[in-house]
Amino acid sequence: MLELLLCSLLTIFPDYLYRRYRQGKRLGHEITLYSVWFELRWGIITCLMLTVALITMIFYFHPSTTSATLFYRTVPIVPEITGRVAEVQVDVSASVKKGDVIFKLDSAKQEASLQTANRKIAEVDASMLAAQADILKAEGQLEEAKGALKQASDEIDTKRELQKRNPGIVPQRDIEKLEVAVAGRQGSVDAASASKQSAMTRVSALLPAEKASAEAALAEAQVDLDKTIIRAGVDGRVEQFALRPGDVVNPMIRSAGVLIPEGAGRSTLLAGFGQIEAQVMKVGMVAEATCISKPWTIIPMVITNVQDYIAAGQFRGGEQLVEAQQVVRPGTVLVYMEPIYQSGLEGVTPGSSCLANAYTSNHDLIASGKVGSFKSFALHVVDAVGLVHAMLLRIQALLLPIKTLVLSGH
Repeated sequence: MLELLLCSLLTIFPDYLYRRYRQGKRLGHEITLYSVWFELRWGIITCLMLTVALITMIFYFHPSTTSATLFYRTVPIVPEITGRVAEVQVDVSASVKKGDVIFKLDSAKQEASLQTANRKIAEVDASMLAAQADILKAEGQLEEAKGALKQASDEIDTKRELQKRNPGIVPQRDIEKLEVAVAGRQGSVDAASASKQSAMTRVSALLPAEKASAEAALAEAQVDLDKTIIRAGVDGRVEQFALRPGDVVNPMIRSAGVLIPEGAGRSTLLAGFGQIEAQVMKVGMVAEATCISKPWTIIPMVITNVQDYIAAGQFRGGEQLVEAQQVVRPGTVLVYMEPIYQSGLEGVTPGSSCLANAYTSNHDLIASGKVGSFKSFALHVVDAVGLVHAMLLRIQALLLPIKTLVLSGH
C-alpha cells in the first residue's frame, strides 16, 4: 500500500492535474467514479507498473524475512553409564557453575569394586613382605648347602690324600660314597641358589607387575565411581529439570535433562531469506530486526556470515534414491547477524521470533567513480528505496504487539 501511494504521486496525481488544469475536467463532473478509468487510464496503468517494479526492486535489493530466530545450543545432561538416581543436587530451574554436582547415581557396585581393588593392593604388599622373607630363607639355605658341600669336599680331599700316601688304607668304596655326597651337596647348593633367584625375581618383577595391575584396577574402579557423579560441564542454567531419586537414566535412551550454556542465544540472530536473494546477501550488509520478546524496538545489526548451503537440499545416503518432489517447501539462505552495538540484543529472550530486514548499500561503489552517471543514479535510487522497507519494518514493529495480543485471538 505504501508503495502504491508513492507511485500514485508520480503517475495518477500528475495525470489528474493535467486533466484538471489543462483540459478543465473537474472531479465529480467530467471525472466521476464511472469515468475515472477512461480519464486517468494512463496514470493508473503507469502507477500499477511502477508499483510492481518498485516492490520488486525493494524486496530484491533490500530483502526481508519473518523467519529470524535467536537459536541456541543446549547441552544434554547424560551420564556415561546406566543407573538409578540416588540424589539430586539442583532444583527444577537453577544456575550451575562448571564442575557443580547435578545428581548422583547409585554407586554400591562401583564402591565394592573400588574396595576390592584396594584389598588386592594390600594383598600384593603382603606378598611382597613374604617374598622378602623367602629371600632371607633361601640365603640361609644356600649358606647351609655351601657349608655341607665344603665339609664333604674337605673330607674327600683328606681321604684321597691318605690313599695317595698309603695306598689301600682307605677303601675305594668310601671314596666313591664321598664323591656321591659331594655331588649331592653341590645339587643342594644349586637348588638353594635357584630358590634365592626365584624369590628375588618375584620381588623385583612379578610382584611389582601385580601391584601395577592392581593399581590400574583401582584407578579404573575410581573412574567408574566418578561416573556416578554427574557434574556440569559448562557454566549455565538447568531448566525443567524434573529428575528425582529413583528414576533410571540411560545414556542411549533417556537423558536426565538439558543444560543451557551461559550466554547462549544472546549474540547471533539467524535469519532465513529467500533463495532468489542469494546473490544479494553479502557479509557486511547493514540490517535491522525487531523481536516479539522486545516489542517497539528496532535493533541495528550487521551480517557476519552467509551460509553457502541450503539445508533443504541435504540428504543421507541409504537404501532409497532421493526424490526431488519430496522437498515440498523451498529452503532459505541462512544468514548470521550480530548487533552493531554491544548491548543490542539485551532484553531479547533467546529463542524469540523476530522480523529482519537487510539493506543493500552501493555508497562505496558510487564514491569510487568507476560507474557512469546513469548507473550511479540508478544505484542511488536502489539505495534510496531502502527507506521504504525501513518504514515498513517500523510499522510492523508498531503493530506487532497489537497483532499478537488482539488480532491473534489470545
